[in-house]
Amino acid sequence: MKIAQPKPFTFEGGPRAVLLLHGFTGNSADTRMLGRYLNKRGYTCHAPHMKGHGVPPEELVKAGPEDWWKDVQEAYDYLKELGHEEIAVGGLSLGGVYSLKLGYTKPVKGLFTMCSPMIPQDEDKLRRGVAEYAEKYKRNEQKSDEQIKEEMEAFDGTQMDTIRRLIDMNQDVRKHIDTIYAPTFVAQGSKDDVIDTESANIIYDSVEAEEKYIKWYEESGHVITLDKERDQLNEDIYEFLEGLDWSE
Repeated sequence: MKIAQPKPFTFEGGPRAVLLLHGFTGNSADTRMLGRYLNKRGYTCHAPHMKGHGVPPEELVKAGPEDWWKDVQEAYDYLKELGHEEIAVGGLSLGGVYSLKLGYTKPVKGLFTMCSPMIPQDEDKLRRGVAEYAEKYKRNEQKSDEQIKEEMEAFDGTQMDTIRRLIDMNQDVRKHIDTIYAPTFVAQGSKDDVIDTESANIIYDSVEAEEKYIKWYEESGHVITLDKERDQLNEDIYEFLEGLDWSE
């Protein structure tokens, strides 16, 4: 059974644009509520899908950080093509890592990260996480237990090359974030059990922005945009964006 997956979105608003980036194994649903919140307050918000996301998990392991970086750059360029000269960028987890990378490779008005890893994650933990994501996807397709078992036996292990390249990419970005001067806001869930939460302090301490902020959300886990304090997070990100030196 084919299931409807979330689609990339563009919520058109005013000249101020925000690029919103999802996490690893995530999709645009990670940031849709945030995008709606900001759009209602005048911002144009665009959220792409990185290659292999929002589609069967077998496609995910055929992709990797180089593909995702290309998708992020194309999404940035898409906002430029719409006529937006000033773009802020933010993302959840992996999306936050790419927001940082944009921060030292492209002109950005400001950037924000949400539960983004800077400390190498455990390979086996990531392997299990991708396997759980794949099994959940297949159950949502309403496949039989027998078919799921057969497909999971074929799938499990195929994710390791992508995972290792992901870890390497995260570490490469970490080496460069001391060249970020754009205003930066770091959001971190205190109950995040997916990444090492010390990553938030590393980002905050390393970026060279004169305007930088960090906030811990005591009741939130890794997918902070959908957790208990999401309304407060939305307000805080809006306040951060409103404080940027937009020309319009």
